Amino acid sequence: MSDVYLGGTGLACVLGDDVPSVLASLQRGGVLPTPVAVAEGIHWPVYALAPSEGDWTQRLCRTVCNVAAQTGDWGARTVPLFVASSSLDIGFMEHEKQDLRLGGDLQDFAGVVARALDWQGPVFTVSTACTSALNAVLAAAELIRSEDADQALVIGIELDNRFTVAGFGAMQLLAPDRAQPFGAQRKGLVLGEAVAALRLTSRPARWQVAGGANVVDGRNPSGTEATAVHAMCRGALAQSGLQPGDIDLIKVQAAGSPVNDAIEVEALKQVFDPLPPLVSLKSAIGHTLGAAGAAELALLVGCIEGGVWPSVDYPLDASLGIALSKEAPQKLRNILLNVVGFGGGHTSLVLKDAGP
Repeated sequence: MSDVYLGGTGLACVLGDDVPSVLASLQRGGVLPTPVAVAEGIHWPVYALAPSEGDWTQRLCRTVCNVAAQTGDWGARTVPLFVASSSLDIGFMEHEKQDLRLGGDLQDFAGVVARALDWQGPVFTVSTACTSALNAVLAAAELIRSEDADQALVIGIELDNRFTVAGFGAMQLLAPDRAQPFGAQRKGLVLGEAVAALRLTSRPARWQVAGGANVVDGRNPSGTEATAVHAMCRGALAQSGLQPGDIDLIKVQAAGSPVNDAIEVEALKQVFDPLPPLVSLKSAIGHTLGAAGAAELALLVGCIEGGVWPSVDYPLDASLGIALSKEAPQKLRNILLNVVGFGGGHTSLVLKDAGP
């Protein structure tokens, strides 16, 4: 069995087109979401990528190639590629075909991405709603751990489309202005666009993917289920050979939902006593849905390595009895990253600082 490491990251989001520009923007205070029209007179804020030339497919291919290149040279590109997304090619159908059906082959979107990268290896689609990218990491890590591959590329993608924004708005899940995870005045989540790439490898590097777990509990198909939070955290800890007290930082789901944020906090308190430091990233880049696991992992690693930390410029809900870290904890050996998604998906990943 091989150990699995994070050999490189790439990210494009509302904050910038690569990790250095993302960190510089975050240090300046971030970027506000922009209104997206989903129907006449109906707008919702979205943490959108900067506008660029070309049609939807051209923008997709250009962004994917840019982000993948940030992870280093892939040579012949014969290793496995995992394409993770929730909305897939809905934006293409809206903007180019004017085809509002959710049709086509599920693998079509990954095929477009693979051709843009001139990828020669096996290509997998992972689409499990908001847990897509983190599940792709778990699947890629298992291939490497079992020595069926020595490297893999995971790409999480969520690009502009009105369908997703309108759907979340119709379910009354969106905030009218900005995201405030765990905030006293939180009113819902704000969606975000992102493309993120993670290079997983058996070659030792600073960050080790120590373990993870995916738990599906459909009793609350659009929300967080406390027992599933318990199970995903304990499952990830067990695979990593860790105890709750070994975790030095938790990257929480915390999208800004009045109910789900509270459920998540109470569930975490039942697993971790005392609760380790917490960090939320969605107030900076929004909820990037199927890309969230990759985008938030890349951003968090960038923040730690770059000495930049997301600020919290709004009051937290005192009834939750928690705080969000204002800086990276001095002791930072084991990190737990949590993502929760529609359909009852709850996924955790343990990232260990393996040192130089």
